Amino acid sequence: MNELQEKILKQKNEKNALILAHYYQTSEIREIADVVGDSYEMARRARNADQNLLIVCGVLFMAESAKILSPDKTVLFPTLNAGCPMADMITADGVHKLRNAHPEAAVMCYVNSSAAVKAVSDVCCTSSSAVAIARALPEKQIIFIPDRNLGAYVASQIQEKEIILYDGCCPIHDRHTESDLLNVKNRHCKAMVLAHPECRPEVLRHADYIGSTSGIINTALKSGEKEFIIATESEISSLLQKSAPEKAFYPLTNDFICPDMKKTRLSDVLMSLENGTHIISLSDEEANLARKSLELMVELGG
Repeated sequence: MNELQEKILKQKNEKNALILAHYYQTSEIREIADVVGDSYEMARRARNADQNLLIVCGVLFMAESAKILSPDKTVLFPTLNAGCPMADMITADGVHKLRNAHPEAAVMCYVNSSAAVKAVSDVCCTSSSAVAIARALPEKQIIFIPDRNLGAYVASQIQEKEIILYDGCCPIHDRHTESDLLNVKNRHCKAMVLAHPECRPEVLRHADYIGSTSGIINTALKSGEKEFIIATESEISSLLQKSAPEKAFYPLTNDFICPDMKKTRLSDVLMSLENGTHIISLSDEEANLARKSLELMVELGG
C-alpha cells in the first residue's frame, strides 16, 4: 500500500466514511474501497450503510443513485467530470416525447441514467433484472431507455410484449463487434464467452453466459471451465486473473476500456475526504420521484 492510500484510509477512519468503488475503477482505487461492486450493489450498500459520509468512486449517475437511496447521508463524488456517455444520451424531455408518442407504454429505465430521467420513468432495472421486470409489468408495450442493446436482449427474451427501443448505447460496449469476438475465439477456441448485455446482439449470439458485471465475475469464479473470454470492460479480466490465477481470462479486445471510470485518482479521493468535495445535491421532488422508480425495481425484480 502506498503513501496516498495510507493517508486515505487514515482520513476515512477519522471521519467514519464509507468508500464505494465500481469494478471498473483502477486497482489502486479498489484497494482502498470498503465496497467494490456494480452500480446496483453500490447503491444498495450505500442505502444500508451505517456511515453518514459516503465517497462514491465511479461515474456521476452512481453518486446520484446513492443520494437518491440515502437522502439523509452526505454523498461525495471525487471527480465531477467522470460522466457516463450513455446516461447523457437521454433527457427528461426526451422521455416525455416518447410517452406522448406511445401513451399506453410503460417507461422502463436502465439504472445507468441520470436522476432526472429516473424521476420521469415508471420503473428502473439493472442488467440482471431487466427481463424479470419487463415480464412483471402489466403493460404490453414497454419503452426501454436508454440502452438499445440491453433493450434488444430483453425483447429477445420476451416475445409476448412490444419493446420500444431508444437509440442509445454504451459506446464502449457497442463499438466492439462480432468480428472482434470471433478473432479472439479463433485463438482460444475452448474458452467460455461471458458477455454483458450492453454488447451488440451479434456479439451476444456467441455468448455462453449473458449477465451483469457481478454475474460475469461469479460465473467465471464458480465455473469448472479454465478459459474465458470476457466481453465487458477490461478491468474485469484483470480482476478475475488476480482472483483465479489458475484460470485464463482473455479480454474481448485490449482497448475495452471506459475512460470515465479511469478518471478517479487517489489524490481526488484524498481531497474529497479532506475538503468535502464534491457534494451531490438533488431537489426533494426529483429525488422522491426517482426513488419510486428504484423502489419498484426492487419490488418487481431486485
